[in-house]
Amino acid sequence: MTELTPLRTKNLDTLYGTATLEWERVEAAIAAVTAGPGRTWFLGTVRADGRPHAAGIGHIWHRGAVFFTTGPGAQKTRNLLADPRCTLTAGLTEWDFVFEGRAVRESDPGVLATITAKYREIGWPAEAQGDVVAAPYSAPSAGPGPWQLYRMTVYTVTATAMTEPQGVTKWWFR
Repeated sequence: MTELTPLRTKNLDTLYGTATLEWERVEAAIAAVTAGPGRTWFLGTVRADGRPHAAGIGHIWHRGAVFFTTGPGAQKTRNLLADPRCTLTAGLTEWDFVFEGRAVRESDPGVLATITAKYREIGWPAEAQGDVVAAPYSAPSAGPGPWQLYRMTVYTVTATAMTEPQGVTKWWFR
């Protein structure tokens, strides 16, 4: 399912004695979450002056990386161009996820075609047009297209399972 293999794993539950979560279970849960209402993931970046910035994104999980679109003039784009380090968080009914990593623009035509096909599968009529993503609409806060595709290389994932078997575990991949 992925190209991610944990280099280190740590059970963060020091209070209740839950078992270490299995990466395969967590990654399956990550892969099962599609972007959409009630399932927003939030990208955290840092502005040039050091202030934090958070923005909701419509994500795609593919081969161990998170993909998302952003406009060339968006605050998150400007922040990532200056410092590609970022976080991504999702609070869902059964899981909480925190990703740490680095996001850079993806312009490979094959990757753009693959990711836009995945967006279409979940209901957003996106198309690759050269090195950008085009669609007749996007989130109201996204601004007009076309949009650039970004790939977040994942360095760590922390997952909290809210249903049995519960637990909280962190994995390092770099």
